[in-house]
Amino acid sequence: MEGVFTFIGSIVGEGSGMVTGHLILVTIIIMWLAFKATSNLKAVPTGAQNILEAYLGGVIAMGKDVIGEELARKYLPLVATIGLFVLVCNLLGIIPGFESPTNNINVTLPLALVVFIYYNYEGIKKQGAVHYFAHFAGPVKALAPLMFPIEVVSHISRIISLSFRLFGNIKGDDLFLWVLLMLVPWIVPLPGFLLLTFSALLQTFVFMILTYVYLAGAVALEEEHPEKAPEPVADTLGAV
Repeated sequence: MEGVFTFIGSIVGEGSGMVTGHLILVTIIIMWLAFKATSNLKAVPTGAQNILEAYLGGVIAMGKDVIGEELARKYLPLVATIGLFVLVCNLLGIIPGFESPTNNINVTLPLALVVFIYYNYEGIKKQGAVHYFAHFAGPVKALAPLMFPIEVVSHISRIISLSFRLFGNIKGDDLFLWVLLMLVPWIVPLPGFLLLTFSALLQTFVFMILTYVYLAGAVALEEEHPEKAPEPVADTLGAV
């Protein structure tokens, strides 16, 4: 946000330099956490190892209900990495003097593109290109000329949905914090910080669960339990 003081912005200025500086800081934080968690591995985890093991277990549990435990573990590296990156970015902006990289569309759009390209790649790899794209045409052949372009547009719109949902919510949170600190800079904003922390966690969860949902739709087209199909979940989360 132009005109708002940030420590990194005071050094490199506004614009892309400030965003890059915050991204570098996020990378350093994540690498430090990973180092602390793996530098002294124990059978009974403590400290950073305990936190990250609990996080990874939570990510698997999240994906288990959407895509099954086996596939949840297979896609754990992608979902957990994206989730950790988004969470640290979101929380960074709550600290006065810093800004969330995820309040910039140039950060959230590449994240959405990674998810889009990867789930389509996995779908084609498992189902085969012909069968995967035939799914876009729907079960009724007569309606295929109508359904196929609708499905293509629907899939492309997921890029916009993922990127703008995260960007819009975090941008709004940062603006709310900025106004709150301008009006009442002491003590009163504390409930606001709790609300923003909850929002940061919620937006991270939404991005991660939708990644699992899109992967499920791509690689589990013929699962035995259609009631767990991904689209209704995506529609529900679309309002968040």
